[in-house]
Amino acid sequence: MSGLPVFDVNEIVGSLRRARDEWRDSQNRSREPGSREFPSRDAMGCIVEALTGALFPMRLGPSDLRHESEDFYVGHTLDSALQSLFKQARLELLYTARHAPRDPQDVDAQAASAVRAFAADLPAIRRMLDGDVLAAFQGDPAARSVDEVLLCYPGIQAMIHHRLAHRLYVLELPLLARIVAERAHGQTGIDIHPGAQIDAGFFIDHGTGVVIGETTVIGKRVRLYQAVTLGAKRFPTDAEGNLQKGLARHPVVEDDVVVYAGATILGRVTLGKGATIGGNVWITDDVPPGANVTQATLHNTPRRGG
Repeated sequence: MSGLPVFDVNEIVGSLRRARDEWRDSQNRSREPGSREFPSRDAMGCIVEALTGALFPMRLGPSDLRHESEDFYVGHTLDSALQSLFKQARLELLYTARHAPRDPQDVDAQAASAVRAFAADLPAIRRMLDGDVLAAFQGDPAARSVDEVLLCYPGIQAMIHHRLAHRLYVLELPLLARIVAERAHGQTGIDIHPGAQIDAGFFIDHGTGVVIGETTVIGKRVRLYQAVTLGAKRFPTDAEGNLQKGLARHPVVEDDVVVYAGATILGRVTLGKGATIGGNVWITDDVPPGANVTQATLHNTPRRGG
């Protein structure tokens, strides 16, 4: 074979343009020239990396950082990250209002207010994450130090993303929140919806395959193992057959609950304080406080936890 093959790129470009136009017409999207319409996954990835470094500068920041320049690094990094976050927040708000145009100044003010509130919560997020790291260290006999946990454990990486994403979700920036959450999902195999409410001292051991739904509520000092699902049992529809969104449809997990590998808990059920859920069980009913639910108890005691 001599030379490089020739491809009809111009024809492909034209076909892709027609495919885009068909999509935009079907979705009533504008074709007017202009700047980007929605937030960028790449930009949000850079923002999360910067915020992670600012939260844990000496362990997750740059390798050449020294204690004497720690505050300078945190300040410079935060300023840049928050400016970038403002731009992404503005894009989301404009996208949300695309069918009912708003005054750009109002959008700017809302974006700035949300990012200021997010920034003010970063110290609290850092303290929550310290509690998550400590829970992992205390709950895993293989952990040699809290530094190893922070640097290596996928459950902690997922929780760094979730603590940031949840705050964005609460501040009515759900698209940015979902981008952050799905970044963690792709990196760790742990799928936590940013709407999930997770209290202090949360530990996911191993982690791969864990799923935590949007309306899940998790109390203090809860521990999950790999392949646990906290999901919805059913998806109600309205009179026209459309899914009803926003309903409370995921479990409530009270303080000090342990859920072992492969357990599936579905629907708005409550796992009572101090309950232990064994591996590979299927639960669709409330579990009383302090209960120990295993496959054997489910088989021998109908309706106790499933």
